[in-house]
Amino acid sequence: MNEFNEYVRECFSAVGDIVIRSMMGGYLVYLNGKLIGDICGSELFLKRTPTSDRLLADAELRCPYAESKTPMHVFDRFEDTDLISELLKGMFAELPERKPKKAKLVL
Repeated sequence: MNEFNEYVRECFSAVGDIVIRSMMGGYLVYLNGKLIGDICGSELFLKRTPTSDRLLADAELRCPYAESKTPMHVFDRFEDTDLISELLKGMFAELPERKPKKAKLVL
């Protein structure tokens, strides 16, 4: 885990439980068990939802990695705690529940 990841966790943790997991050279960011975005290098990409589209209308939309076909909001307003709170609470309400893992078949 690097300094940027810890900074994201620190800034977002006032809203809920933030878990950052390593995945294919980047990191996935979860809020209370729901995937909200990716960290690639030292940039945070947040998923598009009605709330993120509204609150981050002026943010750059870019794919987090070359193989991705889904543009995401590049987030850099870490000092704006009111924005972070409204943004994450709205996104959490709009994102689907995590799918349960399929039970492994034991032979």
